[in-house]
This record gives sequence, structure tokens and C-alpha cells, in this order.
Amino acid sequence: MQDITELEKRITTALERIGKGVDRLASHPRQATTTTAPAAAPSDSALRAQLEEEKSLTAQLQARLRAAKDREAKGDLQEKVDRLTQDLDVQGLELQRMRRVNASLREQLEALRSAAASGATEPALINKAMAAELEALRATRLTEMAEMDEILAALEPHLTEAGNA
Repeated sequence: MQDITELEKRITTALERIGKGVDRLASHPRQATTTTAPAAAPSDSALRAQLEEEKSLTAQLQARLRAAKDREAKGDLQEKVDRLTQDLDVQGLELQRMRRVNASLREQLEALRSAAASGATEPALINKAMAAELEALRATRLTEMAEMDEILAALEPHLTEAGNA
């Protein structure tokens, strides 16, 4: 990120220098050529060559800046896709667990009902039904925790941004 900022500054400075040089050339129209011109003054063709060199350097820096910004944007998107994929996998696993536990709970409750209908109350069936119900509650809690983690992950960038402001 520092490289991008530095490149932007260099491009801006180069463009300002080019603009000032062009303004100087435009504000001082060429006088009649004199033979007493100082030897140290650069010629018009040399100035044009420098201008072209600066333009080419500016174009290269702008291309590098665009490429760096594109890479940065793609990296951010890939991180976001990876995080969302991981969240989706966690939710899928929790959903499968919840379905399994609920199926077990239904079976235990059906066994308990049939035992109660026959007039026999079996403590083992009651214990199994209670254990299945507790497991269902745990699965529900883990699913809710996964949802809360997802919400926190979505809010985290906004909270850090607000903290930095």
C-alpha cells in the first residue's frame, strides 16, 4: 500500500513539472534566434525529448499503479470468498449434525410414546429421550454460535474502520 501511495506522489510531481514546463514554453514565445544564446540553455529538441521521456515514465508509473490496485482488489475479493466459503462449510456441518440429532430425538420420542401407550414406562427409554433432547439443544446452540460468528465476522471490518476514524 505504501508503494502505491509513493507511486501516486511521484506521478503527481512529474505531471506538475511537465505542466510547469509547458506553461513556461507557452508564456514565453520564442524570440528571434540570436547568436548570443547561452551555451548552457537546453535546446528546444532537448526539452521535447525530456518531455517525452517524462511522459513515458508517467505512463509506465500509471500502468504499474493500476496493476498494483488491481492485484490488491483481487486479493481482497479472494480473501472474502475464502472466508465466506469457510463459513458456509461450518454452517453445513452444523446443519447436518442438527438433522441427525433431530432424527434421533424423533426415534426416541416415538419409542417413548409406544412404551407409554402399552402402559409400561421404561426408565431407559426416558433417559435415551432426555439425552437426545439435550443433544438437540446442544446442536441448536452450536448452530446459533456459528451464526453469531458469521455476524461478527461481517461487522469486524466496520468496527475496525470506525475505531481507526
